[in-house]
Amino acid sequence: MKKKVVLAYSGGLDTTVIIPWLKENYDCEIIAVCVDVGQDADWKTIKKRALDTGAAACYVADVKKEYVEDYIWPALKAGALYEDKYLLGTATARPLIAKTLVEYARKEGASAIAHGATGKGNDQIRFDLGIAAFAPDLEIIAPWRVWDIKSREEEIEYLEKRGIPVPMKKSDSYSRDDNLWHISHEGLELEEPDNEPKYDSMLKMSVPPEKAPDTPEYLEIEFEKGIPVAVNGKKMDGVNLIYELNKRGGAHGVGIVDIVENRVVGMKSRGVYETPGGSILYYAHSELEHICLDRQTYSFKQIVRDKMGELIYGGFWFTPLREALSAFVDSTQSRVSGKVRLKLYKGGISPAGVSSPLSLYNANLASFATGELYNHADAKGFIRLYGLPVLVRALLEQKKPSVN
Repeated sequence: MKKKVVLAYSGGLDTTVIIPWLKENYDCEIIAVCVDVGQDADWKTIKKRALDTGAAACYVADVKKEYVEDYIWPALKAGALYEDKYLLGTATARPLIAKTLVEYARKEGASAIAHGATGKGNDQIRFDLGIAAFAPDLEIIAPWRVWDIKSREEEIEYLEKRGIPVPMKKSDSYSRDDNLWHISHEGLELEEPDNEPKYDSMLKMSVPPEKAPDTPEYLEIEFEKGIPVAVNGKKMDGVNLIYELNKRGGAHGVGIVDIVENRVVGMKSRGVYETPGGSILYYAHSELEHICLDRQTYSFKQIVRDKMGELIYGGFWFTPLREALSAFVDSTQSRVSGKVRLKLYKGGISPAGVSSPLSLYNANLASFATGELYNHADAKGFIRLYGLPVLVRALLEQKKPSVN
């Protein structure tokens, strides 16, 4: 009986090459699994491509709802970022893809899972750790770590020699990953950090900011316990809400990030990320937290935000620490409900008002006028005690002999 291998299949260049390569190097039956996390894909064509290139079967698993509710929303509520810029579009999707691959491997009785992540990238770590979390017994086959192919150009040559259609244009050979949260671009001119990105030909979800409309657009985002539930008063489920904000944000060129980041494996790499809807939501959520969270909670949550970003980026989604941090975040979000107005203009997002029934902002306290809740005279004693270490040090310094 032939060995069964479940392949994480996207229909892109890497996985199109992997199917014939697996058949040439392993005595196996290949089950291609496409995990739909909202990428712009023609699944009918992709399924046909998988079967035409040698897969015994090809399945499409629609997990968009699960992706939004169980992966994107926890990251959003935490405000998780990597190195202050990256909204973790690929990093949040990979754990779910790995979990889904394991589910299909169990259903099919497969003994191995294969993926197209390279030996230099982060995704190999996210896939491997995600698979290990649910199926430590399954073999993991990562062709990029073992085959002789060294570049995307050699992959194209590999397919052409076998008469297999190349699923991309040579002139547009950016390495891309997309889902409903973002699109990433790597390669070509981006491999040199001093090159300006060719946004006119590169961008898929957004327009370059200079080509955005000359008139700003206002949006109102409503949140319930840290989760966005409506745009401009219209209630939406998470998937459609993100698609709606991608459309609106992309039209104004917001959420385009050019970053040289530190990969988990130690090297620096450059990428351009398009996350229009995500950038709008992160901005709005942060504005709401500023009026809903007290100082100590907000301050500690910034520490949690950074740690969550590191964990998610590094593939540690299915870990006790990530789950514990998410539990803390959820407890803070019980107070994060309200509405945020934003202005989108030429690639920028700016605040246009925020309100919440749970707001800690008190106009009587904040006003320059003296009110019943705040006596200006109380500040003198408070400042003396608050700054006591400064006073003690100054008195000590006065007693020291002068040095000529």
